[in-house]
Amino acid sequence: MPHFLSRRELQRVAPAETVTPRSPIPTQIVSNGEYNPPPQTREQRRVETRIDALAAALSRRHGMSRRRFLASSAGMAAAFLAMNDVFGPVFDVSRAEAQTPGAADARASALAGQFIFDDQTHFVRDDFKHEALLGLAQYAKQHWNPALAGEKNLARYKFENYVKEIFVDSDTKVALLSGAPFDDPTWDLLTNDQIAAARTAINRIAGSRRLLAHAVFTPKKAGWMDEVDRCIASVKPDSWKGYTVGDPLSPSKLGTYWRLDDDKVMYPFYEKIAKAGITTVCIHKGLLPADYEKSWPNVWEYNTVWDVGKAAKDWPQINFVIYHSALRMFLESPDAMVKEFDQTGRIKWATELAEIPSKFGVSNVYGEIGTSFATCAVASPRLAAALMGTLVRGLGADHVVWGSDSVWYGSPQWQIEALRRLEIPEDMRRAHGFAPLGPADGLVKNAIFGANSSRLYNVSVRSAHAPIPADRITAIAQEYRANGGLRSNTRYGYVHRPHA
Repeated sequence: MPHFLSRRELQRVAPAETVTPRSPIPTQIVSNGEYNPPPQTREQRRVETRIDALAAALSRRHGMSRRRFLASSAGMAAAFLAMNDVFGPVFDVSRAEAQTPGAADARASALAGQFIFDDQTHFVRDDFKHEALLGLAQYAKQHWNPALAGEKNLARYKFENYVKEIFVDSDTKVALLSGAPFDDPTWDLLTNDQIAAARTAINRIAGSRRLLAHAVFTPKKAGWMDEVDRCIASVKPDSWKGYTVGDPLSPSKLGTYWRLDDDKVMYPFYEKIAKAGITTVCIHKGLLPADYEKSWPNVWEYNTVWDVGKAAKDWPQINFVIYHSALRMFLESPDAMVKEFDQTGRIKWATELAEIPSKFGVSNVYGEIGTSFATCAVASPRLAAALMGTLVRGLGADHVVWGSDSVWYGSPQWQIEALRRLEIPEDMRRAHGFAPLGPADGLVKNAIFGANSSRLYNVSVRSAHAPIPADRITAIAQEYRANGGLRSNTRYGYVHRPHA
């Protein structure tokens, strides 16, 4: 898991997988390394305490151990009850789901067939050598806890655990495997060929189209257009992935930051991919560290949406999917962000993205919500509601796409449940003109979870569903659960270190 964080910032974080409780929902913000995780808030501590109390009281009623209860559908319901008890009624959950044996399972079973297309997933290649940047387990081995050394932890970020977390421990039906560019290519998580090979392997195992593949493109690097030509000819990606900020680890020493609307650098690329018919371009925006103005001088603006509108207007045949919905991230407390939204009706950078269709008269800009939605839901459910309301109001419910940014965070199932249950509070709808998100499997959420991406990627929802009961991944999942398999509830990433 690469990270933006400096050595000093890393001293203020701790490994989420070893210091956070195994609750169904994270009880503090977990960073994937692309932003500073803030301290656990008072409200989050109350949620943690409430989940613990509910688990102690209800596990006996269900005839389960506390751990098994927390890994069950009833335990997930109890966690959302705890969130509502602390933050107010934002999530649609009944006490019967947590209290009555079988009630939560019935709901989960009814929704298990929902078509969910995860637009942003990751794992790392087996021969990745840069252990300091591989992820939390390796950094933790060197700096926090030598006992974390070894393949057991390293494997959490690799192929086999990816399959388990995405396709076994969640309701995800189709996933898009992504990558990232670095000035030093030996730091790549996966090469473009390895992403494509994983797509082939998963789809061969599944006997159905379950995994799609990005090709990472790197404007301004030597030979980058030759790589685009090679990918079009042999890799045949389903879409493209780029970082306008350049190297995501730090301001690029090679100056590999760029603008989407650069007619000399980018427009020949758009012409080429339009001719090839691979016309979806996914762009990382937002998620900068707290000190971005100092640590990313003269570069940070490339991670805003300042370049999206003109590029989208000039190239209506290209779909621009803005990852993380350009959410700037938490520079203040979540409460301060909610207060700012209540006063101004704006969320920095995400609102600017949502305004692009009306300002530029375009319909080819999409917002992807990986990491941003999860982080807001954990920090402040009202902030998550404000984010979703802002995106749906501005971009349209047919232009917001689901993404979890897993496997960095473990199984994405809790994120799926959070969106299924989230509703925009009535007072927020009245004040800001938001429409309700509606039922878990209603028109709006079905569009976000899968219909929008299936349209972008020409995935037939009917054919994607048809092979699932008989395919091998489902067989693995069924055998795993029949033998007592439990969702691990493990989070992979960084959390704020107490007393740091």
